[in-house]
Amino acid sequence: MTSTLILASASPARREVLRSAGIDPVVRVSDVDEDAVAAALPADSGPQTVVVELAKAKAAAVAAAVPDYDADCVVVGCDSMLLVDGELQGKPHTAEVARARWTDMAGRSADLITGHCVLRLRDGAVVAQAVDCSSTTVHFAKPAADELDAYIATGEPLQVAGAFTLDGLGGWFVDRIEGDPSSVIGIGLPLLRRLLEDVGVGIAQLWRHTAS
Repeated sequence: MTSTLILASASPARREVLRSAGIDPVVRVSDVDEDAVAAALPADSGPQTVVVELAKAKAAAVAAAVPDYDADCVVVGCDSMLLVDGELQGKPHTAEVARARWTDMAGRSADLITGHCVLRLRDGAVVAQAVDCSSTTVHFAKPAADELDAYIATGEPLQVAGAFTLDGLGGWFVDRIEGDPSSVIGIGLPLLRRLLEDVGVGIAQLWRHTAS
């Protein structure tokens, strides 16, 4: 019976979502070239396909390097992007790009799409896979110019999908959401629960012993 969940992500936010929900994940970073994976997809790939394929690539890369002693475990890969006017936006990386994106999306709404891939491993081999994506509508406020300057100066929006966080400083500039909050943070608990069930793992198997 599996009791180990390996999170194929460097995201502290995803790790904390799981920890708050009673799971202590083993964190392994995939080092997947996200731009290369996306570029290799057919030009007409839809947004949901893109985020799911990225999640699959991350999970597969980590699964290939799981030590033999993890005889029965699950690997979870995720990828989030913001869909604005039909275009997917990942991490801005620079202050200039972050500012341009906030100028465009302030006072508007957009869909945060998160792809999920769950792989179940036994003795180093993948024996089951489940994939899907979630979509949550985010309604953005209009930060004042000095607020936006201060936010960008923190560096937080540069390394997160859509140039904002819900669980950090960016939460001040989100008016409301329609959908699953955990998905906006980067890993959707309702969807993950279903995908785990699809590969034969109940969430209670993964809870730490001290969870109530």
